[in-house]
Amino acid sequence: MTALRQLEFPDAAPLELVSVGDWWRFAVSCLVRSDAEFGQSSADAGQDALFLVLGALDLPLDSFDQMHGFALTNSERKHVFNALRKRVLDRVPTAYVLGFAEQMGLRFVVDERVLIPRSYIGELLAGGLRDYIDDPASIASVLDLCTGSGCLAILAANAFPDADVTAVDISADALDVARENVALHGLDDVVSLHQGDLFAPLGKARFDLIISNPPYVTAESMAMLPQEFRHEPELALAAGDDGNDILRRMLQEAKAHLTPDGILLVDMGHNRDLVEAAFPRLPFMWLATESGDAGVFMLHARDLP
Repeated sequence: MTALRQLEFPDAAPLELVSVGDWWRFAVSCLVRSDAEFGQSSADAGQDALFLVLGALDLPLDSFDQMHGFALTNSERKHVFNALRKRVLDRVPTAYVLGFAEQMGLRFVVDERVLIPRSYIGELLAGGLRDYIDDPASIASVLDLCTGSGCLAILAANAFPDADVTAVDISADALDVARENVALHGLDDVVSLHQGDLFAPLGKARFDLIISNPPYVTAESMAMLPQEFRHEPELALAAGDDGNDILRRMLQEAKAHLTPDGILLVDMGHNRDLVEAAFPRLPFMWLATESGDAGVFMLHARDLP
C-alpha cells in the first residue's frame, strides 16, 4: 500500500486548489508520495506534474511561467483532478492519461497500443544528423523499423524533406495509431506504412538511412517492470534474455536493405554493454545528444556482415 493510499486520495477536487500553480504543487506531492515511476515522457515528478496539469488544461507545455497564477474553472478543476487520480492511483502513465505525447516540439497521439515516444533518435533527427551525414540532402529514402506510433518516421520526414519515408511494425494496432499521426501531420503522401516482421514486407527495397527503436528490454528487467511500464505493449518492450533478440535479426538483414553508403541508426537504451558483448566485432559508433550520452549506435553499410 502506497503512502498516498494510506492518506486517502480525496474523493473530489480540493476547493483550496485554485491556480495552475496550486494544482502543479499538489500533483508533484501526490506523485512523490505515491512512489510514482518516471522515464516514459518525463524525467521526474516536477516534469510529470507539468505535463499532466498543462496537458489536461490544453495549455502549451512550456507555458507554466505565464499560466501558473491563473485560476481554474470548476470544470477544469474536475478534469485535472480526474487525470491526476488516474495517474497516481491506477498508475497510468501521463501520456496515456492525456492521449498524447510530445517529442521535439511535435505532438503525437498515443494510447496503450504503442510505446510512449522517448527515443534519443528524435533529438538526433532534429539536427538532421549533420555531425554524421556530410550532405543531409543526399538522403532520399528512410526506413523506420518498429515504428510504433510513427513518431520517428514523422521526425525523419521533417529532417529530410526530400526523402520518401517507409515505416514498418509487426503490430496492426500500432500501425492504426501511426496512421492517425501521419495524417495529423499531413504526411500521407510522404510516409508509407507497412505491417510485418522487420524487413519482411519490403521485398528488396534499399534505403539511405534505417532508423529503429526496437524492443530491447531483457527478460530479467521485464519481470521487474514498474506498474506504469506494464501499461505499454509487451511486444514493444521484450527482447529475450540479453535484450538483443530483435537486434540480432536486424543486423543479419540490414545490409541487404541499405544502399552502399547507407547508415543504420538504432536506439538500444541502457543496453550498450550487452550489445557490445553480443557483437564484439562490429565497430559501433555510440552517439551523444545534448541531453547526454544516449544508447544510440550508428553503423555504416560497409561495417555490417
